[in-house]
Amino acid sequence: MHPSINELHPYPFQKLEKLLAEKPWAGEGDPIRLTIGEPRHAPPQFVLDVWQQALPQVAKYPTTIGTPELRNAISQWLKQRFNANVSAANQILPVNGTREALFAFAQAHIDTTASIQEPRPSTGSGLAENVRPELVEGQSLDNRPLVASPNPFYQIYEGAALLAGAKPYFVNCDTSGLADFDSVSAEIWQKVQLVYVCSPGNPTGAVVSKEQWQRLIALSDEHDFIIAADECYSEIWFDEPPIGLLQVCAEIGRTDFKNCLVFHSLSKRSNLPGLRSGFVAGDASALASFLKYRTYHGCAMPIPSQLASIEAWGDESHVEENRRLYREKFQRVLEILEPVMEVKKPDASFYLWPTLNDICGGDDEAFAQGLHHQQGVTVLPGSYLSRDTNTGNPGAGHVRISLVASVDECVEAARRIAEFVNANKP
Repeated sequence: MHPSINELHPYPFQKLEKLLAEKPWAGEGDPIRLTIGEPRHAPPQFVLDVWQQALPQVAKYPTTIGTPELRNAISQWLKQRFNANVSAANQILPVNGTREALFAFAQAHIDTTASIQEPRPSTGSGLAENVRPELVEGQSLDNRPLVASPNPFYQIYEGAALLAGAKPYFVNCDTSGLADFDSVSAEIWQKVQLVYVCSPGNPTGAVVSKEQWQRLIALSDEHDFIIAADECYSEIWFDEPPIGLLQVCAEIGRTDFKNCLVFHSLSKRSNLPGLRSGFVAGDASALASFLKYRTYHGCAMPIPSQLASIEAWGDESHVEENRRLYREKFQRVLEILEPVMEVKKPDASFYLWPTLNDICGGDDEAFAQGLHHQQGVTVLPGSYLSRDTNTGNPGAGHVRISLVASVDECVEAARRIAEFVNANKP
């Protein structure tokens, strides 16, 4: 068995299932599920039609690098959306969704033979250096390379780091909902080989600014680490489209996108999570190594999926309709929730990240369990999306609410949440 398997935490939804089973929903009908970030809007029919028509092409082996037509479609979309000239020849690699790629890239990139010094105590906020020993039972503060990520975070970042032979370094999010990378010392940066950044963020919905991207790029140049920008929520926005990493690179003349990679998907943008279609784009050198790894890994996207993806990347009308539905849901849900709890519309994404304060004593597990049991609404405890550090668990006292159900279901869920909140305030 891989030695790091035992370091993996149970996935958040496994923990949630166990928690909710202790006090099942006592009412009639199925609960309204606002937990997993699975879009439930209808997928575009024209994409499904192309996929269905192309099914006979499953008789052919696809290439790992994808067809030129798909890479060209992605290149055109990146130019249109981010005003970045990205070469279809060597700066784009189609992948089977961002989850697979975010995990696999760490396996291909992390160099466990690199010489790094033994960690020393610091005042940072990450697991590798400053977590109390009792918080990481069975682990030692060793000399593994570091993979930095926000805290709270998407669990794949942690698993990718551990199974690549690295050590996760969690950077707590500040009040803006973004990782406070300025709090990381130069000593720590010297040990970091890869930084995961999620913008718009999961679970906070916060968006990294141009200035923050520039700061991170400068740190990458100084300490030579890869920036892996998880931008899978970039097309779910309300007022202004979020700026992307490659967009910032283009604006500052970094046309080779050195050490910069973005990960995009059709799952959220086009309501096609089951198509398993996305791409990685940026630094050609990093992508060449990743392509070599994926060729051995057997990760080629089926040709029908590639043809359907070309159609999806080439159309914006269905994306605009998608945004309209999310805007309506946020408006109507917040009208109900803002008067009863501390919650606000995020910069982007489809998550709400309310602060519980004194509701259920601020206990996010108690809130999620009680809400499910009494009102038949499921949400995810924020502590399940975070790790303990010396300054506490930054997800504790929050819950993540995914507004992925229909408009009517989300409004009904908000009404039930408000009723539960009013009944559980001191």
